[in-house]
Amino acid sequence: MKVLLIKDVYKLGRAGDVKKVAAGYGRNFLLPQGLAVLASAGALKHAEKIRSQAEVRRAALNEELKGLADQIKGVTLTFATKAGETGKLYGSITTQDVATALQEQTRFEVKRQQVDMQPIRSIGEFTAHVRLTMDLVPEIKVIVHREGESAESVKEGESQPEPEAKPKKGGRRPKEAKPKEAAAETPTAS
Repeated sequence: MKVLLIKDVYKLGRAGDVKKVAAGYGRNFLLPQGLAVLASAGALKHAEKIRSQAEVRRAALNEELKGLADQIKGVTLTFATKAGETGKLYGSITTQDVATALQEQTRFEVKRQQVDMQPIRSIGEFTAHVRLTMDLVPEIKVIVHREGESAESVKEGESQPEPEAKPKKGGRRPKEAKPKEAAAETPTAS
């Protein structure tokens, strides 16, 4: 199914673009949300007009959010969590956790869908991207450390002990070598 995008759609395209999408995606999401219309001959005539209007809106929005992007760019979020000896967390730090912490720090509403990162499951320093618009994507730093320790210890690498090598499940451990001399010295009955 071909659709004409009316608004910018993340990971699909910009307003005014004609895209081929799955029928269900078009009928059940794009059309009802008002993000696109069917790409008919009449709609295609308006594509250039839609493109130019969207460009003006996009430029105004980018200009408006540029200050916020500069403010977010320097943000460092720290999370104190419970973790095991190897540095693995009991649970994880998700996009929702990062969005909530960022919202408290900047006083700007950030949705979890705007935060682009994988769930964090270990202690360390990570980066996350906050998608304000398709063009403004500032990067933030996320530091995860154990409860009771300081965030600086993660930066120095003190709180992450190297995991010991463990044998694979079901794998055989090497047999301990028995000294051959001890077997040769056994007394014989005479």
